[in-house]
Amino acid sequence: MKGQVKYRADRDYWFVQWGNYKVSRYKGFLCRDGEINGMKGEDMAKKLRSVMQADEESCLRLGIPFQIERYLEQRVDTIPYLREWLESIKDSISPATYKDYLNSISNHLIPWFKVNTYSLHELKYDVLCKLMGEIKRDGKGKRNVMYCLHTCLDYACKSGHILSIPPFPEKKKYGIIKKKRKGLTSDRQEKILNAIPEQHQPIFWWLKFHYRRPSEACALFKEDYDPTLDAFTIRRTFSNKIMVDYTKTHTEHLIPCNPEFKEYMKSMPVTFGKFFFENQSRDCKTKKIGSHYTVTGLEYIWDTACEKVGEKISLYPGTKHSACWQFLNEKGGTVDELQSLTDHARRDSVDVYAEMEIERKRKLMGRVIPITEPKLNQGANGNAK
Repeated sequence: MKGQVKYRADRDYWFVQWGNYKVSRYKGFLCRDGEINGMKGEDMAKKLRSVMQADEESCLRLGIPFQIERYLEQRVDTIPYLREWLESIKDSISPATYKDYLNSISNHLIPWFKVNTYSLHELKYDVLCKLMGEIKRDGKGKRNVMYCLHTCLDYACKSGHILSIPPFPEKKKYGIIKKKRKGLTSDRQEKILNAIPEQHQPIFWWLKFHYRRPSEACALFKEDYDPTLDAFTIRRTFSNKIMVDYTKTHTEHLIPCNPEFKEYMKSMPVTFGKFFFENQSRDCKTKKIGSHYTVTGLEYIWDTACEKVGEKISLYPGTKHSACWQFLNEKGGTVDELQSLTDHARRDSVDVYAEMEIERKRKLMGRVIPITEPKLNQGANGNAK
């Protein structure tokens, strides 16, 4: 039978020599005298060997490989591994994702693990629940930090540092309250758009008519518009202020040019750069004069216009969210149609726009539904029984 029980005198413990591997823990305890209820270390090592031999025989019968990793205790300190992992994946994730992971690790995970010194293999469900409860962020913020850790542990598992990913706290434990996405009516939105300086208006009208993200509008090239198809191809975006040659979903999107945008497109000045929308003014707090707009610059222009007309809504909900809301609540579109327009992969991503507005509920409540009174049985003399 495979496996030899040996003694390491310099460290005073026993182990099982299994091929090239040295396995020294039985039920999580080092094979040393007295570690388990006074049991001798040699006896612990012999029991460990018996368990491993039985496991290997069982694997042979089932025709599956024996996993020595189940018996190896590789202590990996969590803090340095978090740092190493993030640097190892830096080039394979977007700049925005890297920034979010870096924030989660630097401001939440590392401070917690400095106080609570758990190794990777010690991260169990109860430990993760404790961590989640002590993260000083709201429900969605807690979930983002825990998602970062889950991604790290998935990488560690695939790399053989841990045997499996522990179960994480259930979604309901985060206390996330589903908030309704607010949207502006067309008339309120257009008041803001008309308050924007005329030279900057085209990019904002494009956002209203095409249901896209501001970062995608900033990254749109002239070559992305095909006049033959009369359509735009969305193939890049800005991520943490860095232009990347892919969209948020890593999918190219072909969207037709909305006919209502044509008048604004005709009014756009002739430029010689590669970007479809080019900023030619210094009044939007951006250094990119004669080049592309920045999301920060668009936000400044939008916020200034909102202040002029007495509105208080940020750029993203004021453009994309409002356009989606108007499609459902003003144009009578369906959620399925909206999903096709926005190219959302998941239905629940557009369901948030579909909650019925208060005025629609009021109209439904005001409907008069005729009620027919039941006829009473009548006797021969015509009197009701």
